Amino acid sequence: MNGTRGSERGNGRRRIDPIRRSCGPKETLDTLLGGQLGVIQARNGYRFSLDAVLLACFAKVKGKEKIVDLGSGNGPVALLLAARHPSVKVVGVEIQHEMVERARRAIGLSHFEDRVEIVQGDVRKVRALLRDPCYALVVCNPPYRPQQTGRVNPNSEKRIARHEVLGELNDFLRAGAYLLRNGGAMALVYPAWRAVDLIEGMRRQDIEPKRMRFVHSFEDAPASLILVEGSKGGGKETEVLAPLIVYTKDRNYTPELRAMLTS
Repeated sequence: MNGTRGSERGNGRRRIDPIRRSCGPKETLDTLLGGQLGVIQARNGYRFSLDAVLLACFAKVKGKEKIVDLGSGNGPVALLLAARHPSVKVVGVEIQHEMVERARRAIGLSHFEDRVEIVQGDVRKVRALLRDPCYALVVCNPPYRPQQTGRVNPNSEKRIARHEVLGELNDFLRAGAYLLRNGGAMALVYPAWRAVDLIEGMRRQDIEPKRMRFVHSFEDAPASLILVEGSKGGGKETEVLAPLIVYTKDRNYTPELRAMLTS
């Protein structure tokens, strides 16, 4: 699904001051949650999509939790979780230096320095990056295209984010299983056409799927995405939620999607 900008309509919360936009000439500041969050992105690099918003809303946050965002990119999921849940602390892991630097600047814009941290590194070497595997929640929007399939984008940011160049699905699942405490949850968003790969991979890492929801662009369209949350060491019982519809017949966001973007 295409990238999205949040509505600039006010909702009573602090907005990002346009004067303080810390963007370079080849960057943009895209806002979410009625303008209270800013995500700094390269104009011609990888740009977050609706997937990130869906994942941040789907993940079940219970309280004062420690969360890891694997493959955090420019930081949209980490920022959304921090904004929606003031008691949590989030660590993002991202391999691309430019994206790490942008995410850190965005954290500063929202004054989340005490609750959101971005670590530069490879998820395949997560044991050396995060040595305290006791997290309650891991979220992840992993690369989804096997290396030899689909059009390989010449832009390195887009190529690494979309294709399994520097980490396959199982690498991200293995990292999540290591980081989670027993009973902790891992939430992912993934293309629907790879739903079987995702569920099988989660079970191989002893992360039992507990909730799943298919995402459809329109009410009568096939599913384009799947959201899955699994429990480390959980029993075999899965709740399949009602489908999430993105657009109305008039091609406007549905009320549920509009609420996700603005509040």
